[in-house]
Amino acid sequence: MSSKPAPRGRAARLARLIPAGRARAARTPFVLLVVLLLGGGLLGLLVLNSALSEGSFELDDIKRRTKSLTDEEQALQRDIDAYSAPDALQRRARELGMVPGGDPAFLNPDGSVKGVPSAAPRSAVLTGPRAPEALTAAPSTAPVPATPSAPPAAAPAGTPSSTPVRPAATTPAPGGALRSAPTTPTPGR
Repeated sequence: MSSKPAPRGRAARLARLIPAGRARAARTPFVLLVVLLLGGGLLGLLVLNSALSEGSFELDDIKRRTKSLTDEEQALQRDIDAYSAPDALQRRARELGMVPGGDPAFLNPDGSVKGVPSAAPRSAVLTGPRAPEALTAAPSTAPVPATPSAPPAAAPAGTPSSTPVRPAATTPAPGGALRSAPTTPTPGR
């Protein structure tokens, strides 16, 4: 005995068109397909999210590096501005033994001279140029080796004795040894 009444008429004809046993079998592949699509979508989102977060970290590192390089550039620009200021240039020129010039004269395009040139004032002219090594060398803490001093030779009769003789300046060489600067005055200066 069946508790289910048998369909009649139109319902019976429709029931014959749809088989009852295959309904469960057709549902299983569909459910597996949906589960695989959802799992694949979730894995794709996970990979995409990881790539975006990695890109975000790289972007933060690049921004941080850009900021530090910008700060360094600004510090270097401040140093350049400090060295190129007129008072710093004047101080450095005096350290190098330079003096202000006299009145300038200008050449016009046609070759004529505009202005009257004059020499630098005598009070500003130094007696001799300074050696660049003496200006930039750091004081050495290494002991200077003792050298036997020879008695000064008498100057020949035609040589002016007003030429200043400078002592040899010693500066540290890259290897740590001391090197000596030339002691003869440069002609023409």
